[in-house]
Amino acid sequence: MLQNGQTETDPARLAEQRAAHDPCLAPYKKAIEHRIRHAQQTELRLTGGKITLEDFASGHEFFGMHKTAEGWVFREWAPNATGIHLIGDFSGWEQKDEFALTRSENGVWEIRLPREALSHLDLFRLKMHWGEGSGDRIPAYARRVVQDPDTKIFNAQVWAPPEPYAWKHAFTRPDRPLLVYEAHAGMAQEEPKVGSWREFAQNVLPRIHRLGYNAIQLMAVQEHPYYGSFGYQVSNFFAASSRFGTPKGLKELIDTAHGMGIAVIMDLVHSHAVANEVEGLARFDGTPYQYFHEGGRGRHPLWDSMLFDYSKPQVLHFLLSNCRFWLDEYRVDGFRFDGVTSMLYLHHGMGKAFTSYDDYFDGSVDEDALAYLRLANKLIHAIRPDAVTVAEDVSGMPGLACPLEQGGTGFDYRYAMGVPDYWIKLLKEMRDEDWPMGHLWFELTNRRTDEKTISYAESHDQALVGDKTIMMWLAGKNIYDHMNADDPDMVAQRAVALHKAIRLVTLSTAQSGYLNFMGNEFGHPEWIDFPRPGNNWSCWYARRQWSLADNPKLKYHYLEKFDQAMVRACRDRGWLAQPGPYLLHLNEGDMVLAFVRGFDVFVFNFHPTRSFTDYRILAPAGVYQYLLDSDDPEFLGHGRLDHSVEHHSSPDDQGRVGMYLYIPNRTGFVLKRKE
Repeated sequence: MLQNGQTETDPARLAEQRAAHDPCLAPYKKAIEHRIRHAQQTELRLTGGKITLEDFASGHEFFGMHKTAEGWVFREWAPNATGIHLIGDFSGWEQKDEFALTRSENGVWEIRLPREALSHLDLFRLKMHWGEGSGDRIPAYARRVVQDPDTKIFNAQVWAPPEPYAWKHAFTRPDRPLLVYEAHAGMAQEEPKVGSWREFAQNVLPRIHRLGYNAIQLMAVQEHPYYGSFGYQVSNFFAASSRFGTPKGLKELIDTAHGMGIAVIMDLVHSHAVANEVEGLARFDGTPYQYFHEGGRGRHPLWDSMLFDYSKPQVLHFLLSNCRFWLDEYRVDGFRFDGVTSMLYLHHGMGKAFTSYDDYFDGSVDEDALAYLRLANKLIHAIRPDAVTVAEDVSGMPGLACPLEQGGTGFDYRYAMGVPDYWIKLLKEMRDEDWPMGHLWFELTNRRTDEKTISYAESHDQALVGDKTIMMWLAGKNIYDHMNADDPDMVAQRAVALHKAIRLVTLSTAQSGYLNFMGNEFGHPEWIDFPRPGNNWSCWYARRQWSLADNPKLKYHYLEKFDQAMVRACRDRGWLAQPGPYLLHLNEGDMVLAFVRGFDVFVFNFHPTRSFTDYRILAPAGVYQYLLDSDDPEFLGHGRLDHSVEHHSSPDDQGRVGMYLYIPNRTGFVLKRKE
């Protein structure tokens, strides 16, 4: 019951709720209350209490180039500018009076042109003048930016096709746990080239659908001048990257995914912006502080990129409108917010271990950035209640993935980033015979119970040049010479066995979602190295070799088959919708781990040499059958388990219910309880 005039959005009450969910937050209730109030006051400052946040986030409908019944209207916000001209194909790339913008209030510039002045596909820029200087700029709200293949120069392009895209599939994301396939359209083709949106839809989406994933996390969507940045150095926030095709091509990709029942989650980069001046927002109107912080705070020391000033209403207008634009124009189903740790802290998380709750309340939090993230989540879910938002945060800030009405920041999920870090640590620093089962179990299940998390064994981070994927750590150089299916090489056999077990234990212990990066499901043998001077601008390592997975004569084929069976079992049995996992058995010396989730029992033996017969583990009462077995010959296993055998759990002399199992070494299997 609410008391003393409290409301559902009362900051004090929300802070109490947050502390009730996480008692460790009790000493910090006043700080939490202050942060919530700051976000609410920020929203009031933006809307004036007269419009909704959704109405406020419509800057893309006002700024930029728009075709109207009368002709064309273009607007730009550039408060420090003293003059702006449109230059382009229509002006012979010369500055002409008839293409001069007129300044109105609040630093907004505008020009209206007759219909015949511009045409679809015309290239253009802004000639910006300020004080004693001037420079060419790409409009901040440009929806289409293209690069000349010869000069490498970027320009905005008028995008006004005669017919708008006709969407074929209405789509509402089902309320089910996420099985995410992280993908990059440009490097998704086997041919060493930059792939297109259309090629991805035709060639890769069917694979993802066949594998059973229900969402794709699409990387590098926003325009970025440097391909090798993986899409994380954004220049044009409202433009879909033209190196992969047209806006129509991206819409076709999303539409096709929706027709397959696959949600499209977009990588959204609002943590920073590329430092390029002509292509990006840096010194857009001649000042370094129009969109960004002034001085050292405006530059990321490691990324060499520009840092947004989230205290400015115009910046919030730009970023919130950007969220709405991708939802409205491209019908994406949500966002993975990149670089949240960098946004949240004045130190950007650099050199910080985050070992105490004090680290979240020591004065290092950028409360304006935190307010923006709360408002972005509120906006996104108001526009699309079924949309999903995911935070990429390594700091573990409490409440990040809790609902706004519980005093949280409003993300639906956060990534369990400690899980892949721990796998790589084990692979780099320990022999697998020394893997500590207790530590492994802790890392796989260490998460906040009131926040949904997505686990993964590896993402694109582990696939980049300079690092190694799990399969490359396991197989080493043998990944090139001993991957024939009938090759008895012990190193490659070990790699295949552990690769399957690692992925199964990661998925089955995940709380609410699971992620895989494109190609890792079959142990792709190459790292990712984008075209650059050091490799003579080659695309050889910026591709995916699907033919390896399609060839039944190779071990890769059976790794993919296992991944498909694993994901299918997860969906059919609803593992991620079940509570748990609950530990049944953990033996460090034997390296045996067993747990239950729903009506299924999961058993793993990570020991390199020892198999166990008549090995007793605790298990709920019932009769169990084999559901999935990494040692199955179907997945290039040794076939040591008899799947026709049923296992009966029964009490021992002390009344503890369990069953006796044969558990081969380097094997993971799942037993389902008979109905």
